[in-house]
Amino acid sequence: MSSLKSFILNPTGHFDTFGGRYVPELLIPFCDDLHRAFFDCIRDKKFLRELEHLRETFSGRPTPLTFCENLTKHLGGSQIFVKNEGLNHTGAHKINHCIGQVLVARKMGKKRIIAETGAGQHGLATATVCAKFGLECVIYMGRKDYDRQRPNVFWMERLGATVVPVEEGDKSLRDAINVALRDLISDPVDTYYLLGTVCGPHPYPVMNTYFQSVIGREVRSQMEAQAKTLPDCIIASCGGGSNAMGIFHDFLDDKNVSLVAVEAGGKGITEKKNQCDHASRFETGSVGVAEGFKSFFLQNPDGQIKNSHSISAGLDYSGVGPQIAYLKSIGRIETTFALDTEVLEAYELLAQKEGILAALESAHAVAEAIKRAKKMKKHQSLVIHCSGRGEKDLFITAGKLDSENFKKFLKEQSKHE
Repeated sequence: MSSLKSFILNPTGHFDTFGGRYVPELLIPFCDDLHRAFFDCIRDKKFLRELEHLRETFSGRPTPLTFCENLTKHLGGSQIFVKNEGLNHTGAHKINHCIGQVLVARKMGKKRIIAETGAGQHGLATATVCAKFGLECVIYMGRKDYDRQRPNVFWMERLGATVVPVEEGDKSLRDAINVALRDLISDPVDTYYLLGTVCGPHPYPVMNTYFQSVIGREVRSQMEAQAKTLPDCIIASCGGGSNAMGIFHDFLDDKNVSLVAVEAGGKGITEKKNQCDHASRFETGSVGVAEGFKSFFLQNPDGQIKNSHSISAGLDYSGVGPQIAYLKSIGRIETTFALDTEVLEAYELLAQKEGILAALESAHAVAEAIKRAKKMKKHQSLVIHCSGRGEKDLFITAGKLDSENFKKFLKEQSKHE
């Protein structure tokens, strides 16, 4: 194969045995229309100029690549850099594909946008672009995530979105996806489903990788400018895989650059019949078909999807994008996991050494970087993808790291209501 970069964006949506489009017949016309619209758009110079203009003037690109001098000295190994997508408008990488997809939706004449969200960053970004372009917006969110990501729920509602807590199943991200798909089936003509990661039926994995790939292109030019060389290693957290594919894509053909995807190890790699204490698909998952695509899933022997766990709502997903699965199968990327306890320690270390409050999803990548940097040479370099900032996790981190004072604060506030 001449170029992995090209293959990962191929218009068939198949990546060896992974990917595809496994949807009800009622959704085939929608997927066909979306396929045509997307590939027409990315060949349209006017569309690309508008996309670039919005990236610069609305999202705030390029985001910085920051040399972590204090963390580098503290760990005593490789030179450590952070690609800080948390400085995007709305606080995460999700705005990248939301801008791209809403432009495609407008080309298709759609007036109503629906989306799913776990950590809330995709929902927030979707609500933001819908507000900017005057589109109706409905966000589906598992009740578990709705409760633990209240700041993002509040902001989505202020932007005019209707946020629907999903009460069925495990009340998590995959349940929100299922409800969103049913909504789309009920009205595939006027509704556009703005899916939030590199999962789902074709063309979503290809489309979101394309819109997120700006991250890796910026890292390449920033590393060449700052370090005069490419990084030796890039580490990203991996739920569905949008932030990982975004930073990995431009380096897929650079064999000397190691690419590491970090899954959620949760409470440990243990599981029961229908419940996992983690969300590490490559540790205990198997190949299956769910939610419109073929990939690795946490599932029981009957193919029923298991409930998963992560301290971070954005990584608490039982499946992984088909391109990630393919790249793992051919050995181009390495996968590992970080435990909840390691994530909290990494969150605090990055904050105290570099003044960066990372999202808990991103702190998974930080946790792995702490382990690897120590073992690398001082002339080598490592890039951590900080895919989002940590304000959204206030009710989780405060409860875990400052529980007594936080509970006291909440109790005092309730007296004034």
